[in-house]
Amino acid sequence: MEPLQENLGQLDTEQRNPRTSELDRLSVLELVATLHAENFTVAEVVERALPQVAVAVEQIAARLEQGGRLFYVGAGTSGRLGVLDASECPPTFGVPRDLVQGIIAGGERALTTSIEGAEDSPEQGVQDLEARQVTALDVVCGIAASGRTPYVIGALEYGKRIGAYTIALVNVKQARMAEVAEITLSAVTGAEAVTGSTRLKAGTAQKMILNLLTTATMVRLGKVYGNLMVDVRATNFKLRDRALRIVMSATGAERSQAEDALNLAEGEVKTTIIMLTASVDVGTARGRLSEANGWVRRALELSD
Repeated sequence: MEPLQENLGQLDTEQRNPRTSELDRLSVLELVATLHAENFTVAEVVERALPQVAVAVEQIAARLEQGGRLFYVGAGTSGRLGVLDASECPPTFGVPRDLVQGIIAGGERALTTSIEGAEDSPEQGVQDLEARQVTALDVVCGIAASGRTPYVIGALEYGKRIGAYTIALVNVKQARMAEVAEITLSAVTGAEAVTGSTRLKAGTAQKMILNLLTTATMVRLGKVYGNLMVDVRATNFKLRDRALRIVMSATGAERSQAEDALNLAEGEVKTTIIMLTASVDVGTARGRLSEANGWVRRALELSD
């Protein structure tokens, strides 16, 4: 890998924000209002990236359908956000825990402890992907506000070399990562409220885009019916109650009827919806789901 040009002072995220130049002189109410005002710029910046986000979603969904996986790779705040988004996919969408994985420079300890030097090794980025046996079927999404984190670039270069689809999620113009990745999701949030603190606007933009990537992908994989999370796994009281309410909302069934059907279907929300809507037994409902590749709407259009 070519040496990185360390002109970090030129990065968009390192500039000083004139709107927040006197934070320490403000009253508490003025302070929180000034900080919050900066957040209003984030959604507009993310909106400009939507065409690229849509392309990325199409690629992710296509590869996951073929048995691939999605890997988020980042350091510091970016890495933690990737791990957070990945960890929330199984309970929300009922997917295996290895389908979406977050990899952070410095490993699990970096989730709660700052390990600043971990981001400077591109070789470690390669090794962490190799340890997960990343293949050409997979997607590697590198996340870095600066667009130049060596650890992330190393991972992206490795992903590209083996044929994985590579995505760069950055918060600056002319990002080094854009030279490596097949597509760049650029949300240029500009100068931070506290100079250089990219856990603020840049981090918020990253979280919004990661939400879009996984949520839209899961919809495209049939994990959502209407706007209901029909592959939810009822692993605690809250989720069991949610599963029941989802069935009731989707079918119009009374609580007792929905509960009985859900028990017959062994907690499978999709199966229960088809049973109640199409008036079929568990086996027939499961068969239709299988034929429809897990899509509830398509399964409901089928008949014996």
